[in-house]
Amino acid sequence: MNLQSTTTLNNAVKMPRVGLGVYKMEEGSDVKEAVLSAIDIGYRSIDTASFYKNEEGVGQALKETSVPREELFVTTKVWNDEQGYEETLAAFERSMEKLGLEYLDLYLIHWPVPGKYKETWKALEKLYKDGKVKAIGVSNFLEHHLEDLLEDAVIKPVVDQVELHPRLAEPALRDFCTQRDIKVEAWSPLARGRYFDDEVLQNLAEKYDKTPAQIILRWDVQHGIITIPKSTKPHRQKENADIFDFELTSEEMKQIDELNTGERNGAHPDEFDYNS
Repeated sequence: MNLQSTTTLNNAVKMPRVGLGVYKMEEGSDVKEAVLSAIDIGYRSIDTASFYKNEEGVGQALKETSVPREELFVTTKVWNDEQGYEETLAAFERSMEKLGLEYLDLYLIHWPVPGKYKETWKALEKLYKDGKVKAIGVSNFLEHHLEDLLEDAVIKPVVDQVELHPRLAEPALRDFCTQRDIKVEAWSPLARGRYFDDEVLQNLAEKYDKTPAQIILRWDVQHGIITIPKSTKPHRQKENADIFDFELTSEEMKQIDELNTGERNGAHPDEFDYNS
């Protein structure tokens, strides 16, 4: 396994297990340079969103790289105030124009906006059927959102991208998704470094001569979780990618699993302020 190793989604599309998240990266040269350095290191998956306001910079990097388009996997997301059927189709076109792409690899509903996400999903299904998107999925959906969506969906989501790290391991949601052949993808997998001083992570880092970040990302990969750590710094991007030369034992995996407290750093999907 390496940085370009993929997992197969439920529609047979292959998606890299590890990618680069670009949340809070500045539009323009900052995000462009970060994406170019990540691709240079070997990353093939880039995750952005219209809400991040940096799709143009990502698109510029995609244009400048010598790596062929078909070897790259690009994800973006429709934001809350763009949801609804027609609104989503229009939002998709805006994103594609900024990214400068002919097709998208993965399009996600960013949050489950009450009363809107089913219409939004219909728009994603149309984009998929029209061949504009290789795969469609959701983000920040809990079990009850997925159950509700699946009642009417013609096409099943391939991915649910959620906040996930050792303190918020989401075992029930992961089981729910596994049973339905929906891959779980972790946003903020490193929780902004908040738990790096945890004794379990520190001990494992010392044992394997790795960093706590590398231990967490390895835990993700061994659990079959797609992970998209964010970093603008090339040395950190390299470090986040250097997780394929060791393996945690089942006992060590269990030790990390037991760090789960259900503690979130981001909003709870049922408590998100969808009117702001």
